[in-house]
Amino acid sequence: MSATKPIPLSVLQVIPALDAGGAERTAVDVARAVVRAGGKAWIATKGGRLAAEAQGAGATIIEGPFGSKNPLTIWRNAKLLAGVIRENAITIVHARSRAPAWSAYLAARRTGVKYVATYHGIYNAKSGLKRWYNGIMARGDAVIANSQYTADHVAAEHKVEPKKLHVIPRGIDVHGFTPERVTPDRIDVIRKQWNLIQGKPVIVMPGRLTRWKGQLVFIEALARLPRRDFIAVMVGDAQERDAYVDELHASVRRLNLTDITRIPGHCSDMPAAFMAADVIVAPSIEPEAFGRVAVEAQAMGKPVVASRLGAQTETVLDGVTGFLFPPGDAQALAEGIARALTLGADQRQAMAKKARERVLASYSVEAMSDATLSVYRDLLKAP
Repeated sequence: MSATKPIPLSVLQVIPALDAGGAERTAVDVARAVVRAGGKAWIATKGGRLAAEAQGAGATIIEGPFGSKNPLTIWRNAKLLAGVIRENAITIVHARSRAPAWSAYLAARRTGVKYVATYHGIYNAKSGLKRWYNGIMARGDAVIANSQYTADHVAAEHKVEPKKLHVIPRGIDVHGFTPERVTPDRIDVIRKQWNLIQGKPVIVMPGRLTRWKGQLVFIEALARLPRRDFIAVMVGDAQERDAYVDELHASVRRLNLTDITRIPGHCSDMPAAFMAADVIVAPSIEPEAFGRVAVEAQAMGKPVVASRLGAQTETVLDGVTGFLFPPGDAQALAEGIARALTLGADQRQAMAKKARERVLASYSVEAMSDATLSVYRDLLKAP
């Protein structure tokens, strides 16, 4: 009796936009993995910076307002997606955010295909209605959490069956985030863009300019450092109203940090940005569901000072691959930065080696993609 022929992967991912961010990057990485495995990939999204890369990886982009919370738009999106599923014989629908998850779920149920959802964040609910809304992510035939911290939250909040819940840590591009692959000219470009001063240590905080990421705590910590011979950079897109960015600038001025602080906006070459830095800071004041910055910093062999909160307690080993501090504590953050700046060459090298080895073992795109494709294949085997 011949073996059953495996069902080809045919995966539709649904996400609001394809701009910068962990969920967006993961969508592109998984689409690439599906295509490399001989399958076909679609991404339903309004588009964004990463759309061209997704298409280059072999994914087909379906443009639409998939981030809308309007019930009528959600209903129309579901109808559109159901048509795409039928027309292209799609076998897996994978939602990566709550609003598009409603359209994805309805389309999957109408067409009888498997529905998967990934928790890229911690969706806290202060009311029964909000918990019900968030719960669309927990209705999947498989539910993926990007850390054990996230999985514990999902299990407690929505009582997801253990057999449906899978922990698949976010994967980073360990090839792109390799120190030896970053050429000196790329680092020089960053240094010129940020107006860095030769000989001064560089403290970099990457992350969206949004309050919960902790920029204000970082600024307060800079003011408490016993030295002022450094340059501090807060790099990332503004995700809130301009009022928050104005607040950051006002805080910098109030603490007399203007000459040594930079807020340059988006950076398209983060490996070079890490290499231009001496210390990386990840001071989130709310739990990180995964915390990509801390992992990328460790991949680049840079000391990272991160808040002891959420999944960063999984990805950073305190005193071994980086330093942890109590969230929101500006004095403790200042002490962590000072400790990282005073590491000797041998100490930095030893920490970098351990950090890099751990990232390669646990947080690569390949490991994340293989685990995700395994979930897909197991679902297709199931009745």
